[in-house]
Amino acid sequence: MRIEKCYFCSKSVYPGHGTAFVRNDAKVFRFCTSKCHKNFKMKRNPRKVRWTKAFRKAAGKEMVIDKTIDFEKRRNVPVRYDRDLMHTTLQAMRRVAEVKRRREHAFWRNRMAAKTIGTSKPVRLLEPIHDTLSSEKIKTKLKKVEKPRSALVAGEGRSMGMEID
Repeated sequence: MRIEKCYFCSKSVYPGHGTAFVRNDAKVFRFCTSKCHKNFKMKRNPRKVRWTKAFRKAAGKEMVIDKTIDFEKRRNVPVRYDRDLMHTTLQAMRRVAEVKRRREHAFWRNRMAAKTIGTSKPVRLLEPIHDTLSSEKIKTKLKKVEKPRSALVAGEGRSMGMEID
């Protein structure tokens, strides 16, 4: 079973799902939903549309460079079935998924720490800091009053009142 990626949002497109657009030069574009297909037809750039994977990676919200990401790449080499090979492959897949989950969580934690401190660059945290003085400084910085965004007011955000990290 071959699982394709959506050309616009990079979601998985399973067999029998989504739509495919074939250009005159025989290039195939696969889309998971009509939303992605319509945005493609409107010639929108996926790196500028906030809900796509390309935007999240370009904005530094997801890991871009990591060796665990290379394991997800497609390999089309046929191999004769072997029970031991299958067992070790499944164990390796579980291990890689666990390592990837831990790294993504650490990346998220560093990004959130940088957000609370107020810097644009992520801070490298190895151990959580339990200093009462620094936590009070962070709390005072967080007490800034922000006016709520509304979808009805022109020019205030495009997310219709929903906040996206």
